[in-house]
Amino acid sequence: MTDNLLLRAARGQAVPHPPVWFMRQAGRSLPEYRELRKGIGMLESCRRPDLVCEITLQPVRRHGVDAAILFSDIVVPLQAAGVDLDIVAGTGPVVAAPIATMADVAALPALDPDAVGFVAEAIRLLLAELGPTALIGFAGAPFTLASYLVEGGPSRHHVKTKALMYGAPDVWHALCARLADITLTFLRVQADAGVHAVQLFDSWAGALSEADYRRYVLPHSRRVLDGIEGLPRIHFGVGTGELLPAMSEAGADVVGVDWRTPLDVAAGRVPGKVLQGNLDPCVLFAPWEVVEQETRRVVAEGRKAPGHIFNLGHGVMPETDPDVLTRVVSLIHSM
Repeated sequence: MTDNLLLRAARGQAVPHPPVWFMRQAGRSLPEYRELRKGIGMLESCRRPDLVCEITLQPVRRHGVDAAILFSDIVVPLQAAGVDLDIVAGTGPVVAAPIATMADVAALPALDPDAVGFVAEAIRLLLAELGPTALIGFAGAPFTLASYLVEGGPSRHHVKTKALMYGAPDVWHALCARLADITLTFLRVQADAGVHAVQLFDSWAGALSEADYRRYVLPHSRRVLDGIEGLPRIHFGVGTGELLPAMSEAGADVVGVDWRTPLDVAAGRVPGKVLQGNLDPCVLFAPWEVVEQETRRVVAEGRKAPGHIFNLGHGVMPETDPDVLTRVVSLIHSM
């Protein structure tokens, strides 16, 4: 894999064109995915190595992307550890007993690596199929996992999460430390099984000020990223333009940027860092002339960084025409 485009770009080495992959590229935008998942719940799909392998491969076959990302979900390690939760269609993760006290944190179980052995098996199956295509593993960052556990599910304003942070910082830090352990164990299982890079998703970190991020989040994300050695590490959050300098200090090799911050601006905020991003997912619904123009703009802005991995500024929307994604990949490969 020494000549793999994604790995070279992640290290800031020369590449003929930016490598390209898409967050949520294996998902509801693909009719073959919807067909395969009929009657099978999300978490059940994540626990079946044969399904994980096939779903992960689908966008590689269809789009010709330069990297596959393991099909999973950020709450998989929590459920595997013993947390009572489910992914409810149309809602997202729902936690049966939200965390509010130090006793709740103490009751949060550790993750036994054997409990996610199905992930390691899926990776072994994938490595036999992917050939020279890089495989990215991933996990949810402690703050985002904590927000689900405290709120009991998705939240718009993270009121309970922030109330715990501000009102009981000892409980908050104990919770995030426990979640950092779970996340690191989950990523190490993937690394030991052979993934070529990892991405840490902090989906909800953009709800915080930089000062709060540095105080309540950064130490725990840094602990996770520092615990992964020898692999390119990507760190991504949504709405984190003002947090990019702080997030870059967490230890990632590549900083993901959402669509709100131009890559040339982001390059100035995190000098020396390789960037990933950041086409607005909604652009994919525009006429092709607009898609091409915006894609070329993102690539041009990405040249301001030491390296650039092309991606969207967030995940592929379910209603996206897969053929447009294929054309975007072809366009970038032709540059």
